[in-house]
Amino acid sequence: MRRSGRLAALTAVAVAAIVASLGVAVLPAHAAPVTVTNGTQFTDTSGNVVHAHGGGVLKVGAYYYWFGESRNANNTFKAVAVYRSTDLRNWEFRNNVLTQSSAAELNVANIERPKVIYNASTGKYVMWMHKENGSDYGEARAAVAVGDTVDGAYTYQGSFRPLGHMSRDITIYNDNGTAYMISAADENRDLHIYRLTADYLGIQSLVGNFWNDAAREAPALFKRGSTYFLITSGLTGWSPNQAKYATASSITGPWSGWTNVGDSTTFRSQSTFVLTIQGTATTSYLYMGDRWAGAWGGPVGDSQYVWLPIAFPSATTMSLSWYPSVTIDAAAGTVTGVAPPYYRVTNRNSGRVIDVVNQSTANNAEVKQWTWNGGGNQRWEFADAGGGYFRIVNQNSGKCLDVASASTADGANVIQYTCGSGTNQQWQWQATGSYFRIVARHSGKCLDVVSSGTGDGADIQQYTCGTGNNQQWSRVTA
Repeated sequence: MRRSGRLAALTAVAVAAIVASLGVAVLPAHAAPVTVTNGTQFTDTSGNVVHAHGGGVLKVGAYYYWFGESRNANNTFKAVAVYRSTDLRNWEFRNNVLTQSSAAELNVANIERPKVIYNASTGKYVMWMHKENGSDYGEARAAVAVGDTVDGAYTYQGSFRPLGHMSRDITIYNDNGTAYMISAADENRDLHIYRLTADYLGIQSLVGNFWNDAAREAPALFKRGSTYFLITSGLTGWSPNQAKYATASSITGPWSGWTNVGDSTTFRSQSTFVLTIQGTATTSYLYMGDRWAGAWGGPVGDSQYVWLPIAFPSATTMSLSWYPSVTIDAAAGTVTGVAPPYYRVTNRNSGRVIDVVNQSTANNAEVKQWTWNGGGNQRWEFADAGGGYFRIVNQNSGKCLDVASASTADGANVIQYTCGSGTNQQWQWQATGSYFRIVARHSGKCLDVVSSGTGDGADIQQYTCGTGNNQQWSRVTA
């Protein structure tokens, strides 16, 4: 028999009350598939920028909890922030679980790469992190905090050098109840693996230094089948470099040598964590990287995220490919890279296309017009930058169409440059009849072929928008 809407609503309330009285958690509905855009700053459900840099993820019940660095404008420690999500796209800010006021030694400090695991024996959530004094980066200490709930306040336990060794970039791993910490040691020349005490609050032993003088940092450890994978970065400061990985059948070794993965800059990111997503259909592994703003002179808070599906050519090998976005179905356990459309962008006046000179991948490389030849330096992705604007990203270099020095002047040069958050890299595709102007967000001026040149190598600049065909463009998929 069909119930009235009011009766159904009252019945639902009554059932919920009964369930709550029995102490049974009401879990959220299964997450629908979502798409995550790479090379961007994420925003939370309130529209604020997500600050979870250098972070890690812990799943509790139906929720994924993402912990990471939240920094002040001068890059010093502000808090360890935590967000939660069921679908890995819509993140709700929950708390700053550790702050400058949590302990006296955190008043002036840097806290980096916080990672949290759960200790089933003690019922506690344990956070390990890299701690510095906020000035000379000379402390090189590990630090520990503990919480009664996953997203409540954590109590700071202090910092130390594990067994007297320096400790910088860090990760932790719970291997069926036995926990391990991996950290860059000895001025980042070595990587040490430590076994933690039963309560996860201290160091029980040094398992080994399997990579003496390897100069690796940013460790991210995960297990697939019977193989452990450890992804790391080289030592180039904020600038990205070639990621490498090693494998083993046991955390305690022996470990393999290093194998390159991804491209020479790991798609302009640095590893921070690998998330295992176990679903009803399969289990996938998500590479989580930071695109640090320090690489282009910005504060840590302007850093972006790069998430990519990990592929496995064999049981003991892995690979990473670039995708501008990924589709995640957390319920099914699938992570799928979304290949972008690339376009050739043609000037109406000359019939020639936008080209990065000499197929350069360098910052400040000149952008000119040239006869179409099909090269990646002539193919462009229009990546959504919000507000009706796009970043125009070169396929060959992965860098953005940029007005040099963010100039607002007529005749300002147009180049390629590492993609950032500047509005001088954001463009509007503005219809004018059956063609389009390409308008810079910061200046309101148009992409323009200098002096209406029609030859190969004619320069491209910004200029006050007019009616000339040298400011009109078309695009077709390449």
